[in-house]
Amino acid sequence: MTVTEYIKQNNGERGFSFEVLPPLKGNGTEALFRTIDKLAVFNPGFINITTHHSEYIYRELKNGQFERLRLRRRPGTVAIAAAIQQRYNIPVVPHVICSGMTIEDIEYELLDLQFLGIQNLMLLRGDKAKEDSRFTPTPGGHAHTTDLIEQVVRFNNGTFADGTTIKHPGTKFEFGVASYPEKHEEAPNLERDMEYLKQKQELGAQYAVTQLFYDNEKYFDFVEKARQMGITIPIIPGIKPMAKLSQLTVVPKTFHCDIPEALAKEIVKCKTDEQARQLGIEWTTAQCQELYAHGIQNIHFYTVSAVDSVVEITKRLL
Repeated sequence: MTVTEYIKQNNGERGFSFEVLPPLKGNGTEALFRTIDKLAVFNPGFINITTHHSEYIYRELKNGQFERLRLRRRPGTVAIAAAIQQRYNIPVVPHVICSGMTIEDIEYELLDLQFLGIQNLMLLRGDKAKEDSRFTPTPGGHAHTTDLIEQVVRFNNGTFADGTTIKHPGTKFEFGVASYPEKHEEAPNLERDMEYLKQKQELGAQYAVTQLFYDNEKYFDFVEKARQMGITIPIIPGIKPMAKLSQLTVVPKTFHCDIPEALAKEIVKCKTDEQARQLGIEWTTAQCQELYAHGIQNIHFYTVSAVDSVVEITKRLL
């Protein structure tokens, strides 16, 4: 089943999906599968698998000089997606990104995914490298998500990146994109950012998943503005429960979203991480109940550092 089929067939029942990270290089899949086991019992609609570009690290040599090495800390997105789909028979949505990838790299990734029978993709630009002050395209790669979308659409239509014809085109991919109720950090304003989302829709994006947020009014306002602009694709809310005291300052800085004053006031009263986690469960449960009450049929959970919280919230909701 594709994500769009899942969205269309939903008959008003509450649904959810979630996102996981591939294991760190050198680690096995046991911890990842334990995470999925905890949530699979609630019948998720799909599972997203993130992709991470290579990073540079510096190793000191015996002569005192430093050698710069490329390291990919979380490889294996395609293989992990295939393993999850085979093990759980749940639709998987691997992230395909511009960052750190050439056009040729992406093309081979699309071929591998197609051979594995994976139909759903999440197309993203990806984060800038840590050593860069702004996003720098990989030589021979894409600068924008819209460029990546165009490559996937050409691939779907039977044409390789070099213009040659695919003799035996496989099943076409369906794909979603990211959206930002509080705007992307690099966008000059929300209106311009939403124009980019509309452009992605016009190029073929079939749904969007939002960056995490804690104020439902910002999501509702975002969707209303999107509809006024002619953005008609489903916009799935992305949610991540607070799980630690430190997230009061880390989350706004990392994800560029505001913490509502009502939530912030309660977090500062917490003395331990466990108190903050319980508060996060209560806040997110109420947040999701309101979203469902407004006709939202699927909520997407970001599970990193919050798996047990998401399990508890899902028990309360479904």
